[in-house]
Amino acid sequence: MSVTFASPLAFTILNSLFEARSYVAGYEVSDKDTEVFNALTEGPNEAAFPHAARWYKHIAEVKGLAAKAGGAAPAKAAAAEDDDEVDLFGSDDEDDEEAERIKAERVKEYEARKANKPKTIAKSVCTIDVKPWDDETDMAALEAHVRSIEMDGLVWGLSKLVAVGYGIKKLQITAVVEDELVSIDALQDLVTGGAGEEFVQSMDVAAMQKL
Repeated sequence: MSVTFASPLAFTILNSLFEARSYVAGYEVSDKDTEVFNALTEGPNEAAFPHAARWYKHIAEVKGLAAKAGGAAPAKAAAAEDDDEVDLFGSDDEDDEEAERIKAERVKEYEARKANKPKTIAKSVCTIDVKPWDDETDMAALEAHVRSIEMDGLVWGLSKLVAVGYGIKKLQITAVVEDELVSIDALQDLVTGGAGEEFVQSMDVAAMQKL
């Protein structure tokens, strides 16, 4: 269902709306601006409705829409012009300054949103096999050693013991790592070295998948 706006009241409402904002909704041009633009049967009179006229010209330029000719000023505004009263709506220069101010504010708002946009962090989920020296290795102590390792960007996950033969079981544990922060080689040195030398024969990455 199409809707049209043509009455002076509609232009008065729009003029009041765009006195304090640049678009129908939000901080960027949207389909709502196009809908209101197309609903107008004529363009706003620039002398009577300067804010609505500024918005109307801007949407026509941005969206590539055909602007309709501006309608006549309301009788009251026309009478005021005949009486040589003070121009309540300012000069063309003032309109240009207002447009530049709004443009600068819009650019500033865009830059702020861009700066605050969270950066995408590349992560991987790894399945790690940790093999003990023999079947007498304390696997609970081995897992405690592995989980005691802390690195920026490393989060340990679920684990289980997997039989490898001759009564020996290996620890299979998952870990989520941030690719830029966690080196698998450095992690391997921490697992197999230091206190791990007592429990760990080797560490291997069985699988790795990007998140």
